[in-house]
Amino acid sequence: MATLMTNLLLTACIALFFVSAATAVGDSPFIIAHKKASLTRLKSGAERVSVSIDIYNQGFSTAYDLSLVDYSWPQDAFDVISGNISQSWEKLDAGGIRSHSFELEAKKQGMFYGAPAVISFRIPTKAALQEAYSTSILPLDVLAEIPPEKKFEWVSFVYNNNKQGIQRYYLFLLFVLLKPVCFVFVCLLWNLRQP
Repeated sequence: MATLMTNLLLTACIALFFVSAATAVGDSPFIIAHKKASLTRLKSGAERVSVSIDIYNQGFSTAYDLSLVDYSWPQDAFDVISGNISQSWEKLDAGGIRSHSFELEAKKQGMFYGAPAVISFRIPTKAALQEAYSTSILPLDVLAEIPPEKKFEWVSFVYNNNKQGIQRYYLFLLFVLLKPVCFVFVCLLWNLRQP
């Protein structure tokens, strides 16, 4: 009797698993978006922000009337140099990828924390627009004061903090490298002295 109940319970669990998996997969688009931003310092001292947003449809059907909007860049802190902060596409097929990029120029100094971009799309089986959000970006230190780079500072640090060790190292190198040369030189001198 216990075996029959266990088998019945196990069968019910397996059936429930397959039913839930089938409904979870469904026939709808699944939008994933990844937002990236990078800073570029120009020689003039200005700083540009390059923003790239990749949109993936990982679902099993097409998404229609895609619209990307990224209002996380305030106009008092950034100017749009190239591209737009919004973009629209007619559709995104299952397994498809769309990319959008734009470039901004920073006007204010400080840390900037960007919000996710918003992607709205339509599914044929639903009347309401669906929304998806991109990933957030890491904080950007815009127009940060960067100290001048000291390229050879580590050489003087090593030399000044380890003078005796370096001197011993050079003496050892001279001994190892010059030993054969000195031996040859002494042999030549010895041969020249012989009548």
